[in-house]
Amino acid sequence: MYKILLFLTLPIFLFSQNIKIASYNVENFFDLNYDKTEYEEYKPNTKSLWNQRNFDIKLKNIIKVIEDLDADIIALQEIENLDLIKLLAKKLPQYKYYNFIKYPKSAVGLGFLSKIEIKRTASLDVKFTNAVYRPILETTFAYKEVEFKIFNNHWPSKRANESYRIKFAKTLYDRTKELEADYDYIILGDLNSDYNEFETFKRNLKLNTTAGITGINNLLKTTIDDKFITIDDILSYKEKVHYNLWLEIPTNERFSTKFRDQNNTPDNIILSPALFDGKKLSYILNSFEVFKPDYLYKNRNISRWKMQNSSEIQIHKGEGFSDHLPIFAYFSIKDIDKKPLKNLEKQNIVLIKELYKTEKLIKPAILEDIIVIYKDENKAIIKQENSRAIYVFKNAKDLKLGFKYTLQINSIIDFYGLKEIDDFLILEEKNEEKNYKKLFIDASKINIFDFKYENEIITNLKGFVSKGRLQINGGKTIKLFSNDKSILPNDGETILIKSGHLASFRGNMQIIIHKNSDFEVLK
Repeated sequence: MYKILLFLTLPIFLFSQNIKIASYNVENFFDLNYDKTEYEEYKPNTKSLWNQRNFDIKLKNIIKVIEDLDADIIALQEIENLDLIKLLAKKLPQYKYYNFIKYPKSAVGLGFLSKIEIKRTASLDVKFTNAVYRPILETTFAYKEVEFKIFNNHWPSKRANESYRIKFAKTLYDRTKELEADYDYIILGDLNSDYNEFETFKRNLKLNTTAGITGINNLLKTTIDDKFITIDDILSYKEKVHYNLWLEIPTNERFSTKFRDQNNTPDNIILSPALFDGKKLSYILNSFEVFKPDYLYKNRNISRWKMQNSSEIQIHKGEGFSDHLPIFAYFSIKDIDKKPLKNLEKQNIVLIKELYKTEKLIKPAILEDIIVIYKDENKAIIKQENSRAIYVFKNAKDLKLGFKYTLQINSIIDFYGLKEIDDFLILEEKNEEKNYKKLFIDASKINIFDFKYENEIITNLKGFVSKGRLQINGGKTIKLFSNDKSILPNDGETILIKSGHLASFRGNMQIIIHKNSDFEVLK
């Protein structure tokens, strides 16, 4: 096992009292020495063209990302060896501390570059009889006499089933239980698990060999009873639970990788309850972000390290960065930045648009003056005149089309990114709004791909149907979806959308057709 810890006695000068902590999977950074553990396309100076030229480009591009990101601590994954960490530290002298760890037979390992003192390094071993992966890197940092830990992870990819990632999660969770209740620690890295893995993997029989149990959600307890732990209730549990920072940003922006143009969140930053108790190290609320400047992400594409397929082997093209985007968040020990959750209060009466910023309701929310603008048997779309629309996907039979109500919302969910009301009560039925269709949105006057319009009912959209997608002006296409595929228009037809449900699904917009009257076939 390779491991190093570098101590320096030089003082640390940070530009700010806040601490920026990041994680970045650099996508296979190998040197030019042949160690017999390399992937085939990274054997140096072969037909794959992993040579000095392409190595230098890869090194330069990694350095650019790290410099522009400018984190105080950055966790790195998919680094071949200690020498490459040393090389990065030499090229980036602002990082006075570093460490690295891997198993001897593993192709890649993981490490840290840090401006903040590293006090201790430990390995959490996760070994299998039939595969070689990576240990979990436990690193203890010290800043202004405050000690905290970061666990850097790189779990098995989804070529392996969920039982492998569960073993990583159990090893990690068992270690966190050994820490004192108020000890500050952060779990981060490439977990090869979506933040909502319990939802996304269930239908995949290859992955779901664990009866629906996931490492990131069930073992690390980022969910309880299939409900996410949130900042509103993280301090209320007696058992050790964790909060995933992906919940802080809009669902359509939750991605650090893309696969077949769908959003994925393998990279995670997950926090312990102690980071919300107002003591020692504190998380600065709503500071989590994905780092995606234009050179890393443009036109919905991540600028990954590019390879050209040949009949024999993949060939390096000498351009690009990584298939992962970096993620980061801010922490502080200054009293002025601390926001203990016990001091947070929420208004009981809310607007629909506020529900889009909420992952889970801790107490019921009251929606006043909502209007039912669409109804399909047990489903409905409701809207407020000066706010947004939202989908009630079940138990809506008692809501009347065109009527105004006061509702008590007891539960909301995200269904693959689409915000939905899961449970509600009718508190008051008010007057009928005969002109409720004025709340439909004229699709010809908006950008229907803008996620701020999700759950709206759109009208006046004309297009040609091809391969289940609607071709509209400008050459763009949008998917047409229905639970009842028999009511979808046929390929080759030109249609006019009269009342389409604009919805998002895993980072893409689509139009849901609930009934035949939602569109008209044009002659």
